[in-house]
Amino acid sequence: MPLDLQPTLENELVILRPLKESDYSSLYAVASDPLIWSQHPSPDRYKEENFKEFFRDAIHSKGAFISIDKATKQVIGSTRFRMSNSVGNAVEIGWTFLSRSYWGGQYNGSIKRLMISHAFESLDEVVFRIGKDNIRSQKAVEKIGGKRLENDEFRKYYEEDPERVAYIIRKEEWV
Repeated sequence: MPLDLQPTLENELVILRPLKESDYSSLYAVASDPLIWSQHPSPDRYKEENFKEFFRDAIHSKGAFISIDKATKQVIGSTRFRMSNSVGNAVEIGWTFLSRSYWGGQYNGSIKRLMISHAFESLDEVVFRIGKDNIRSQKAVEKIGGKRLENDEFRKYYEEDPERVAYIIRKEEWV
C-alpha cells in the first residue's frame, strides 16, 4: 500500500495536518526568527522573500504539514515527507523547523515519531538529510535512533552533497 504523504497525525502533544495556503501568515510568524535558521544551509530563510519560496515548495510537495501544539492550538512549525527518488521503499523526513520556545523538549521527537510510525505502515526505511553544520538537528535525529550514513550508503539515497549529511532509521530497528 502506498504511503499517504499528507494524513492528519496526532498524539498527546501535537497535531500534524496538511499544510494549506491559508497557513502562510501563522507559519511565517514562527519562521521569521533568524535563530531558527542559523545552522541551516539557507540561513536567510527567515527573510520573507526567501520564506515565500520555501512555503511555495512545501505546498507543491504534497507532503508538507503544519505542526500545532495540541494543548494551545498554536502553530509551532512545519515538517515534510518526500518519497526517496532512488530507493523505492524509503521516505525522507525533513524541512522541519520549530519555534524556539519548543526546542530542547519533547516536541521534535514527538513529531518525528508520529511521522516514522506512519511511514513504517507502508515502507521499510526513513531517511533524513541534514545540513552538515546543523549540529542541533543531527543530535535530534540521533536521539530518536537515526544512524549516520557514510559515503557509499549515502550515495544509495542521494547524489554527492558536500553541504549535507544523511541519517537512516530502518523499520526492523524501530522500537
